[in-house]
Amino acid sequence: MNNFQYSRATDIADAIRLLAADPGAKLIAGGTNLIDLMKENVERPSRLIDISRLPLRDIEETADGGLRIGALVPNSDLAYHPLVEQRYPLLAAAILAGASAQLRNMASVGGNLMQRTRCAYFYDTATPCNKREPGSGCSAIDGLNRNHAILGTSASCIATNPSDMSVALAALGALVHIAGPSGRRTIALTDFHRLPEDKPHVDTNLGTGEIIAAVELPKHGFARNYSYLKIRDRLSYAFALVSVAAALELDGNAISEARLALGGVAHKPWRSLEVEAALRGQAATPDHFSRAADLLLHGATARAHNRFKIELARRAIVRTLIQAASATPQSQAHKKIA
Repeated sequence: MNNFQYSRATDIADAIRLLAADPGAKLIAGGTNLIDLMKENVERPSRLIDISRLPLRDIEETADGGLRIGALVPNSDLAYHPLVEQRYPLLAAAILAGASAQLRNMASVGGNLMQRTRCAYFYDTATPCNKREPGSGCSAIDGLNRNHAILGTSASCIATNPSDMSVALAALGALVHIAGPSGRRTIALTDFHRLPEDKPHVDTNLGTGEIIAAVELPKHGFARNYSYLKIRDRLSYAFALVSVAAALELDGNAISEARLALGGVAHKPWRSLEVEAALRGQAATPDHFSRAADLLLHGATARAHNRFKIELARRAIVRTLIQAASATPQSQAHKKIA
């Protein structure tokens, strides 16, 4: 373990000031990802800024009927909050599909958005990794890449984003409230994370000295016709090979509104407004769902060991949309690959 300084922020402004004063500093709340990275010598912060006592733990309704969620709300508290269970069950299902109960008790909403890839080469400091050391190369491209991305990849990186919560937030159209040296701003969740391109070491569009203050959900939560499907190698704690968040608004059997996002397949939650627009006005049938899956996966690129992910994702999309249309969300008991 490398030596580091420790500071406890007294308020948001203090946290921003401390960040701005030390480019090598990192924020810590639950620490469920950062501490692991420090143990593996992947992250070597010069200072840890403890924000766990900042007043960012409230879940409150917004003036327009949405929900504002403080960045330090624990994942478990969010998943089991009555308003989330009643109005945003897609989000609750995604959170409960991720990690273990112990980790969910510690992990915060903001930390979940900031967690880094679980690519094995990123964690292995003996191998080249552009995300860890820009310009060193990507070991996964010609290495063992079974768990890696099939969409939005680049010649620099094929890592995936590990968050389940972010996939549901992307489908729901969530906003991220950010505080920084220049004041406050809001960004769509779908624009918060970045594709790797030629800067895979930059995971998000947070600026220097900025922190997540809250996440906001819109009024419409798709509380009836939704489903979250997570395909993983084992039923216990494991990251997604492919995950799908689907939400529909139906008029009879016609789709009046559709939301669809994928996890486990890209450097960020993968959502397409074009695909959702193509579903609107269509009958909620497997044929239309299959066409939507093909459109969403257009341009998917496989590597030596993850070609199966393309067909797996296609089938998972169709299955999840069928479940959403029939108002029979995925059971937690049916997420294991044989």
